[in-house]
Amino acid sequence: MATARATMQTPGRRQRSESKQAAILDAAEALFASEGYELTSVDAIAVRAKVSKRTIYDHFGDKQTLFHSVLVRVGDSLTATVRQVIDEELTKGRDLHEALTAFALRLATEAFPSSDYVTFRRLTSRWQSAPRLPEGADEHPERLLEERFAALAADGEIRVADPRRAVQHFKALTLLLALDALDDESASSAGDPEISAIIADGVDVFLRAYR
Repeated sequence: MATARATMQTPGRRQRSESKQAAILDAAEALFASEGYELTSVDAIAVRAKVSKRTIYDHFGDKQTLFHSVLVRVGDSLTATVRQVIDEELTKGRDLHEALTAFALRLATEAFPSSDYVTFRRLTSRWQSAPRLPEGADEHPERLLEERFAALAADGEIRVADPRRAVQHFKALTLLLALDALDDESASSAGDPEISAIIADGVDVFLRAYR
């Protein structure tokens, strides 16, 4: 009969395993973001993480799976940020113009400049040769906002036949324009008054269409 030691890890071994896995993900994220998928080797990741190549293969199987794991981890962190901002800003009973403006402004000033968001953009758009996540796997934040827009529609706050399309319009009018301005070298920072003006104007246009 198999012993407990043979069939399960002790807490100490589990903790060491999780620590190594986190170190590997940290190293891989940094190298994939700075060097790109093709130029980043498993050897380089192992050296940076201070583990053996065998340990990386034991945890992740291959470089592509490791890259996917990095994307999922960074994406999950961004999703958690968006969920928190939705819960704190798009609250029931709050003036909708004020709520939508505060929501978009927090994303522009907190999520966009964050290391997680910068890394995610580099990993998903800068390196064209990198493997992609399955279609729809990176849309969790949008789905959260769709759910909140559907709830706003149910409460009579907005007129929405298709929450997904409404989210696309809201993003285009506010967040994407703000992101373009932040990407422009002439824009100083997320605190630039231009960003606030872009978002305020976008919310005005959105509510004229959906109220």
